[in-house]
Amino acid sequence: MAKGTNMLAKVGSWAFIFGVVIALIVGIFSPTGNTVATTVLIVLGLIVGFLNVTGRETTPFLLAAISLVLVARFGGDVLGLVAKIGPYLQGMLIGLMTFVIPATIIVALKAIYALAHNE
Repeated sequence: MAKGTNMLAKVGSWAFIFGVVIALIVGIFSPTGNTVATTVLIVLGLIVGFLNVTGRETTPFLLAAISLVLVARFGGDVLGLVAKIGPYLQGMLIGLMTFVIPATIIVALKAIYALAHNE
C-alpha cells in the first residue's frame, strides 16, 4: 500500500511542476489565452488538489493559494501596463491562477468535508 501511495504523491508532485511550467509558457507565448492550455491547466490543478495536498498541508496551501490568486489578479492588472512585456507578465499570472484555482477549490472542499465529518 505504501508503494501505491508513494506513486500517487509522485503524480501529484509532477502535476504541480508541469502545471507551473505550462502556466508560465502559456503566459509567454500566448498571453491572450488558449483553450487547450486552459483545459490542461485546470485538469492539472484538479490532480494537484486531489493528490498533492495532505490534511496537514491544507491550511498553509489555502493561505498561499489565496495570496497567489489575489496578488495575481490585482498585480496582473498593474503588470499588464508595463511597456512591451506587460501582457506577457499578465498572461503568466493568469495562467498561474488558472492552475491554482481548481486545486484551491478541491482542497477547500476537502477541508470543509473533514470539518463536517469530524463532528
